[in-house]
Amino acid sequence: MIFQYKGVDTLGKTVKGKIEALDISEAKKKLRSEGIIYTQIKDDQSLSLVPISFKRRYKIPPKELSNLSREIAMYIKSGISIVQALKITQNHYTQNKKLSLFIKTLNDYLDEGENLYSALTKQNVAILPDFYVQSIKISEDGGILAEVLLELADFLKEQEKLKKEIKMAFAYPSFMIVVSFFMIAFMLTFVVPQITAVFNSMHQELPSPTKVVIFLGEFFQNNFILILGGLFLIIVLFSIFFQKSNRFRFFIDRLLLKIPFFGEMVQKSELARFSYMAALLVKSGIPFVQTINLSANILNNSVIKDLFLKASREVVEGKPLSSSLSKSNTQLDFGFIQAVAIGEETSEIESVFSNISQLYFEENRDKTSMLLSLLEPFLMLAVGGSIGFIVAAMLLPIFSMSIQ
Repeated sequence: MIFQYKGVDTLGKTVKGKIEALDISEAKKKLRSEGIIYTQIKDDQSLSLVPISFKRRYKIPPKELSNLSREIAMYIKSGISIVQALKITQNHYTQNKKLSLFIKTLNDYLDEGENLYSALTKQNVAILPDFYVQSIKISEDGGILAEVLLELADFLKEQEKLKKEIKMAFAYPSFMIVVSFFMIAFMLTFVVPQITAVFNSMHQELPSPTKVVIFLGEFFQNNFILILGGLFLIIVLFSIFFQKSNRFRFFIDRLLLKIPFFGEMVQKSELARFSYMAALLVKSGIPFVQTINLSANILNNSVIKDLFLKASREVVEGKPLSSSLSKSNTQLDFGFIQAVAIGEETSEIESVFSNISQLYFEENRDKTSMLLSLLEPFLMLAVGGSIGFIVAAMLLPIFSMSIQ
């Protein structure tokens, strides 16, 4: 539970904040141990008319978690204990109350004699990825906490960077598609009907392209609100089904993998993420089966994720990962399976995964650049061609009149 308090510290300064504890008695005990004389303490839930909202745990953004991990690692490498490192780090996040509360909660558990892994699992403030927590557990046991924290920071930073690159890359094409849709819809709904009224007064046979444009104009004019509402409803329903229905998501993910060129990019992007995470976990000393499961859980495509989870069950029985992947119905990149097989034979699976991730990330960047270089002129031609067709269709009757 989260409690909010007000009080006076050992220096006589008025302080206020939040503290996590099992009950109010434990919260008071923790405040006394910190030298804070509380004047008010109450359940944070009581501050809201909607109690359930305070049960939501804070999902730390990857960038923040990366910076936090790197900062703690640097302090530990400098010879500072994890307890002192967290206390120093907490002072740097006073503006971020949720993250500050998360660090303070970890400090409280560490002061009670818990290790960092236990503190992370017992805290109820923030949500952390499973691979992150498991990496901390193994690194503490192996005495390589600082090194693993730096690796985790690099991984989280790389993933955030990759996500931003993809968003920025597709921002312009997405903008073009939306703008072109509204431009064409505007012309068909408001411009074409005005010209159609002139043609109707002429009482002459219209060319076929003009008839098509007039029909589309009348359809858009009569059903404009219905079309926008239908598009909005389709997007909302798609989002709900994609999040709630595993079967629907599996179907869409399988469909994405079958799209020429784009499907290969999706697959290699997922394999690159899996390989990067697997290399990190193997380096941390996590057992191979657990490495497969944790790495699979960070994947977005449910088809590939399910493939690795099924393969991990066969690895438990003693079968090589490469053998399990090659027998699957989903056709993974042959180069990936072959590289994994070589890594298993030579016991160099960590370096193999690391090289695969680097190779696929670079390959996907090149393909994304090529796709965008082709997509932009194609969209311009499509938009220009659509508008040009509408204008030409409207001018055809005028030309035919001038010829007559």
